[in-house]
Amino acid sequence: MRGAPERAIALGTLAADANPLRGAVRPGTRPGLEATAYFGPDGSATAGGVHTMIVEVDPGTFDVRILKYVVVHDCGRTINPMIVEGQIRGGVAQGIGNAFYERLVYDAAGRLRNASLREYLLPTAAEVPVIETGHLETPSTLNPLGVKGTGEAGAIPVGALFAQALEDALHDRALEILEIPLDPSRLWELAGRPRA
Repeated sequence: MRGAPERAIALGTLAADANPLRGAVRPGTRPGLEATAYFGPDGSATAGGVHTMIVEVDPGTFDVRILKYVVVHDCGRTINPMIVEGQIRGGVAQGIGNAFYERLVYDAAGRLRNASLREYLLPTAAEVPVIETGHLETPSTLNPLGVKGTGEAGAIPVGALFAQALEDALHDRALEILEIPLDPSRLWELAGRPRA
């Protein structure tokens, strides 16, 4: 250790201490290396932004198509624009999955009924639309790089936006959506019988 050579330990010694031979572990101890540290900044640097979407709902099947999706966000100074773009687009795709596909279904005995990808729905490239993005840069004053969070900006707003877009698309039913995910069968249950 720099400045304290008496605290140094050889890597081989550390490895042997961390994982001794079988039978050499003393009672009441566990082999391995473990360390925990927490960092709490004085102020948080939270991203801001806005999402908007246009959906189309089939009144007979309640199948939903996302016709347009736009995100404008501000994650502070953008260090790598390609990574930021990927995080926003990936976050929106994850949010669409959470909002409309990824439902865990249990039977009366508490057994998971859709444990495989045959029954558990995930959005694919066919369900995730082209996502239009706009990037603003207002550097944070709370850290030397001027950065804010990025990954959350894509995923977090999608569920609420999805519910609001469906309420708007089905405005003639005066539907208030208070849950997600909303696959077509659950949306049918909430909205009542389809209208011809």
